[in-house]
Amino acid sequence: MKRPGIHIVDDDPDVRDGLAWLFDSRGYSATTWDGGGPFLDMVRALQGDWGPSVVLMDLRMAPLSGLATFEQLKALGCPWPVLFLTGHGDVSMAVAAVKNGAWDFLEKPFQDNELVDRVAQALAAASAVQVVDAEARRLRQALTLLSPREREVLEELIRGHFNKNIADHLGITARTVEFHRANIFEKMGVSSAIELAHKLGRLQPLGSA
Repeated sequence: MKRPGIHIVDDDPDVRDGLAWLFDSRGYSATTWDGGGPFLDMVRALQGDWGPSVVLMDLRMAPLSGLATFEQLKALGCPWPVLFLTGHGDVSMAVAAVKNGAWDFLEKPFQDNELVDRVAQALAAASAVQVVDAEARRLRQALTLLSPREREVLEELIRGHFNKNIADHLGITARTVEFHRANIFEKMGVSSAIELAHKLGRLQPLGSA
């Protein structure tokens, strides 16, 4: 997994430099962007290889506002939590952004420690999402490695059927079911039918590819 990072998007160079210094001094990796356009260009270039990151973004920017940048970020499918930095009495806009999927907002001026704490919480959430997504990708890849017969046995297993019932349903011996069952467990990285059912259940509704 990539090292977590912080993307600071603000058209005020003093604010960008100050925030970068703050997070660098706390041991974080911070990258600055002078507007939504260049930031979105970078995101597009990643082509879905996100890694865990958090976005600190000014609400009021020109020519592309923070809200417009956020909408395009969502349209790209980027999962990074976005924390808006707002002033000028724009709290109502920030609240609306949070209701629309932004992580949080802080009104300027803010306490450094509060900002770092909020970002740490967002990074923890982003990292947790990455772990879940990586496991889902692994399971989907493992499913593609199953033979047609193994897929049939898998469908029976996750319905809770016993080996003898599976053998009867598929017209094969119980010993053959056991062979397929062992192969399925190895390929899927599980040790029981219950674990297999739970893991595949989390893939729903994309699930039974």
